[in-house]
Amino acid sequence: MSAQRGKDILLKIALESGGFETCAGLRTKRIAFNTESVDVTDADATGRWRQLLGASGVQRASISGSGIFKDAASDALLRQVFFQGEIRNWEVILPDFGVLSGLFQIVALEYGGNHDGEVTFEMALESAGVVSFGELP
Repeated sequence: MSAQRGKDILLKIALESGGFETCAGLRTKRIAFNTESVDVTDADATGRWRQLLGASGVQRASISGSGIFKDAASDALLRQVFFQGEIRNWEVILPDFGVLSGLFQIVALEYGGNHDGEVTFEMALESAGVVSFGELP
């Protein structure tokens, strides 16, 4: 895989009417996957080394980014989803790599901006169910 432009990563939210809508122009992005470990070490552990139970920890995905909204409707949609605490399907399009999709909740939504510039936002999503990775359509 060759180097990718970060601006080509797209964040899309599922609409209640069906389909997905690109919601914002993200200038910075971060996608993180984590698994909690389950420690099963006991007094008989060889060399007293920690032992973990495979395929047993809770997995989660976090997505965060900052940027500017595509339009007023996108801003209104994300505010509505945040304030209602909705869990929606989201897609993250990673060009030449694949599509990350699943249920996420907006856990942070912040606004900012300079007096002589546009309004910016920062948001964070946390997985709320199974997250899958597939090929681009």
